[in-house]
Amino acid sequence: MTTWTPDQPRFPLLDGPSPFQPLARFSAALGTDAEVWIKREDLLPLAFGGNKLRNLEFLVGDALAEGADVLVTSGRRWSNHCRLTAAAGARGGMDVHLVLTGPPLEAPGPNQLIGELLGATVHVTATAERAERESLVSNVADDLRAAGRRPYVIGVGGSGVIGGLGQVLAGLELAEQAADRSFSVSAVVLPSATGGTQAGLLVGLEMAGRDARVVGVTVAAPAAELRPAVELLVADLGSLTGRAVDPRRIELDDGERGDGYGIPTHAADDATRLLARTEGILVDPIYTAKALAGLMRGVREQSLAGTVVFWHAGGTPGLFEPLDG
Repeated sequence: MTTWTPDQPRFPLLDGPSPFQPLARFSAALGTDAEVWIKREDLLPLAFGGNKLRNLEFLVGDALAEGADVLVTSGRRWSNHCRLTAAAGARGGMDVHLVLTGPPLEAPGPNQLIGELLGATVHVTATAERAERESLVSNVADDLRAAGRRPYVIGVGGSGVIGGLGQVLAGLELAEQAADRSFSVSAVVLPSATGGTQAGLLVGLEMAGRDARVVGVTVAAPAAELRPAVELLVADLGSLTGRAVDPRRIELDDGERGDGYGIPTHAADDATRLLARTEGILVDPIYTAKALAGLMRGVREQSLAGTVVFWHAGGTPGLFEPLDG
């Protein structure tokens, strides 16, 4: 098994590998020969868990190495990355400012409340315009600098090259867990919003000598818009690791986006109920339920076969977010 340690500052936020478990009753309910397993990134240790903690180990490590004392990041109000940045900042002794897309709700949603509980300062834009959110991030960082602080600005989702290193390690971790059980994974299915997890997993599995498919079910931007970002990150991570990945291996599935980001679908609702009632595991309607619906469709249509891994990226508080649609 390939072992690799990135030459990059790292602040520890994990306490070991996330669980890797079979979904026997769920698999049986799908009525095919596919064997579905689950990677429980939702059980990572801080603030309801989630795979973004892997990115944040390297992002916080880089921030501390640069002498920063405050983290600034942004996202939609249900952003798992924002919630976990607040938790990572608390663990690292850093202040955190979160810029969330508005307009403000009459009562704050659960992810905002959790961020505030963790000590983050939350700013909410007046509108849903991305440009307004980006402008507010810039203004918050400028105000902090003017006050003598040293802000470290993290992009949406923490999905750049530095954060992506954590997902490369996740791919290596999955390959090792499968090898310990003496089988090969045929496909990994995950929600793909900013594409960082998908890119990192592709590179990590390539480093481990595994040719498993990595299927990103798009939940925000459509595939045509997301693909260039994933291709660029795969190339950059390949350069850092010395292991190139053929961009033709990037698979993006638009089949579960429905009417858009954060808008529930009937297929995602059905997937949520089936996993809950066969395995007692919860997924959220924004990210993970749509990916699970894509997995179910693929298995039933037999475009996915063999041992298929559902990458449960986290997002449990999203079950309680007021959503559109």
